[in-house]
Amino acid sequence: MPRLVLPTGLVHRSFVAAMDELRAEGQGGPGDDSALGGTLRHYGSRWRDRAVFETYVAEVRAAAHPAQPHSVPVTTLWYVEGTDYLGRLTLRHTIGTRFLREYGGHIGYDVRPSARRRGHATEMLRAGLPHAAALGLESVLVTCDTDNTGSRKVIEAAGGRFEDERGGKLRYWIATGRIRTDAARV
Repeated sequence: MPRLVLPTGLVHRSFVAAMDELRAEGQGGPGDDSALGGTLRHYGSRWRDRAVFETYVAEVRAAAHPAQPHSVPVTTLWYVEGTDYLGRLTLRHTIGTRFLREYGGHIGYDVRPSARRRGHATEMLRAGLPHAAALGLESVLVTCDTDNTGSRKVIEAAGGRFEDERGGKLRYWIATGRIRTDAARV
């Protein structure tokens, strides 16, 4: 049964194959300004080297506690089944920048091409909500491109409530299940 885990070297071969699949469909090219695109360009085939991969795993895990004072903490979880890498979910602890508030949101996710259309993205997003609640978030902003019907359906299946469209992005809020316990609660 697939589950979300912290990045691990145990999925090295499968992860590299997944990144090859993503590059084959055009991700990571010069026009890809997504976080995944930048990562694909930076690491490319260097991930094949086990030491480089282990360094990457350590960097991704450390991003939850950045050394830079103004960096947005990001927890990355990988969706795996045994040693098979299926996808990833990134959870920003805050959306403190204008870009994140308007377009990026709290959560991003991707599924490797060979594992798509099996419900993995929906399950990843649902499984990520308790992690967001544990960070103290009562609701999370999740966005997708206006023409990404699959992602829109994933967000709605996870309880996303449409807020608006801004700059080519549909914006949804999803309750995490965290219950407020402060005095402001009525």
